[in-house]
Amino acid sequence: MSDPTARNRLDEEASPYLRQHADNPVNWQPWDDAALDAATERDVPIFLSVGYSACHWCHVMEEESFEDDDVAALLNERFVPVKVDREERPDLDSIYQTVSQLVSGRGGWPLSVWLTPDGKPFYVGTYFPREPRRNMPGFRDLLENIATSWADPEDRREMENRAEQWTHAAKDQLEDVPSAGTDAPDETLLTDAADAVLRAADREHGGFGTGQKFPQEARLHLLLRAYDETGRDTYRDVAVQTLDAMANGGLYDHLGGGFHRYCTDRDWTVPHFEKMLYDNAELPRVFLAGYQLTGDERYRTATEETLAFVERELTHDDGGFFSTLDARSPDDDGESVEGAFYVWTPEEVRDVLDGGDADLFCARYGVTESGNFEHGQTVLTIDREVAALADEYDLDPVTVEERLDDAREALVEARSERPRPRRDEKVLAGWNGLMASAFAEAAIVLDPAYADNAADALGFVREHLWDPESASLSRRFKDGDVKGDAFLEDYAFLARGAFDTYQATGEPTHLGFALDLARAIVRDFWDAGEGTVFFTPRDGEALVARPQELRDQSTPSSLGVALDVLLSLDGFAPDDSFDEVVETTLATHGTRIETSPLEYPSLALVADRWSSGDAELTVAAGADDLPLPEAWRETLAGTYLPRRLLAPRPSTDEELTDWLGTLGVDSVPPVWADRGARDGEPTVYACRGFACSQPQHDIEAAFDWFEN
Repeated sequence: MSDPTARNRLDEEASPYLRQHADNPVNWQPWDDAALDAATERDVPIFLSVGYSACHWCHVMEEESFEDDDVAALLNERFVPVKVDREERPDLDSIYQTVSQLVSGRGGWPLSVWLTPDGKPFYVGTYFPREPRRNMPGFRDLLENIATSWADPEDRREMENRAEQWTHAAKDQLEDVPSAGTDAPDETLLTDAADAVLRAADREHGGFGTGQKFPQEARLHLLLRAYDETGRDTYRDVAVQTLDAMANGGLYDHLGGGFHRYCTDRDWTVPHFEKMLYDNAELPRVFLAGYQLTGDERYRTATEETLAFVERELTHDDGGFFSTLDARSPDDDGESVEGAFYVWTPEEVRDVLDGGDADLFCARYGVTESGNFEHGQTVLTIDREVAALADEYDLDPVTVEERLDDAREALVEARSERPRPRRDEKVLAGWNGLMASAFAEAAIVLDPAYADNAADALGFVREHLWDPESASLSRRFKDGDVKGDAFLEDYAFLARGAFDTYQATGEPTHLGFALDLARAIVRDFWDAGEGTVFFTPRDGEALVARPQELRDQSTPSSLGVALDVLLSLDGFAPDDSFDEVVETTLATHGTRIETSPLEYPSLALVADRWSSGDAELTVAAGADDLPLPEAWRETLAGTYLPRRLLAPRPSTDEELTDWLGTLGVDSVPPVWADRGARDGEPTVYACRGFACSQPQHDIEAAFDWFEN
């Protein structure tokens, strides 16, 4: 039988990240049975390299090592080299990132792992330079040493023993299910969690910690919710400081809209320039919450510009959303450079703008001769307020705003002539769910038209990735190619996106899809014996561990989102006992959540919902008035109402009957039961826990009921 490792097989893959490596002299293999079996037959270790298309250091390691013929020859002869796109296989990434964290205290991408032929890790790291530098071993030397040790029987026994120990440790951490407590966390959790967030806050620059700054959306939701609950100004102040830092600093693209992945410094100046779909989904949701709470128009603008960026640059013609934009693009010399598309010099600004407008723009966005980035270039940040510029330039603020708007428009046009960063055009089910939630929330808070984007994304996923007969989901679509069974994050994120789209539109088909996905979560991921929900399906590929995802990482905890959407849907399908899954899982992990809410903010948020009850609004109205009568929209849009659950339904039970088949339920669910329209007018019922208001024809009266 021919050896599949005799050539680079990534030309058969659709993933843009894998195809980027298809021309390497390394004989890269995808993670499949052929590659794993070849490692066993050849009796050589697997070198596993995990990354993604927008990863800067992945590109660097490729250029230094994977394009080098000598390194490639060593990899090909002494190892089975395997490439994995972590966006396609988050399960593999989770397992081996856990090993990296346990062994070295850090992780990241590229992730470099050496495995026994049966997939057990014995050496792990991230980026390695080709030659030793800065206390990092050289990649070529590592390959030589590992290959030599593998060939030595005594060294190999030691490597295999280490692999067993590391695998056992990772399995313990990923599969650990503590003895279930008697109760889920109680109502004190919210303030305890918010206090933990305060202790981690950078009170000088915003955000959390004193190093690189990442968006931490769930932490901000905790602070905003705790402020609403207690009125304690410190919660609000820290949240607002962080929102301002993200909106004003280099994390935000002040010309094209949208957010970069993180900032490399403490004061939010220089970003890592890649743009990820998930950040541009989760950040608008927290900015909308901030806008509702504070009325700050800057938050509305950041949201609108970010959604416009996603529509313009990350949307498939048929409605799905693409995954990422690369951090790098060609500079004037044709070299692929991080940030080249986004940075400016004063000279470049003056080439586009007249003198006065150029000076005004440079003053506003901090563009100087020395710059704040490499080679005298500047990452745009809000450096001067409009009022200060008006005083300095002896202009009225409105004129300053108009001239800056015109300047931005001209610079956007000029920037469009630059070589663009590469786009990863994978459509991932789960990330599309996150983005659908953002557009749905914007439809409620800003403009109902945004719901069309959410509905289009759901339609794309249902057409290409959903199998209604088996009620199962695939993970990835790329140019007609569908690959991979979906993971918990796909079902959970997409279910939340479908439910949020139902809230924004009053369309029962979206609610029905959310229920189908929720039932699949319980069927495939819920383990009643262990009292938890796993990240991989029970009949999925057998790996060295079956992970859970409790912690928030670059995306929200899939377990937290799964429990959140199950809790939302329980009132629509009580026979499915979603509430029992939520209560049992929160009890299982309750001690963890209570003792370390900073690690588990999404779980803390859903535990708070469980203990406090939702602010439930059932709206009964005719089709033209769903999900809300126009007269009520502004009130709801302008009201920060954490734990809000909007449950639109038709006016009469006769009309409601047509919905029940769509939902797969036999009787009117509790959230709608006996809550029809009264007096021929749209009617709202406000409920919390087991108590409801009288039917109201005024939504403000319903809000007042929540305050009593």
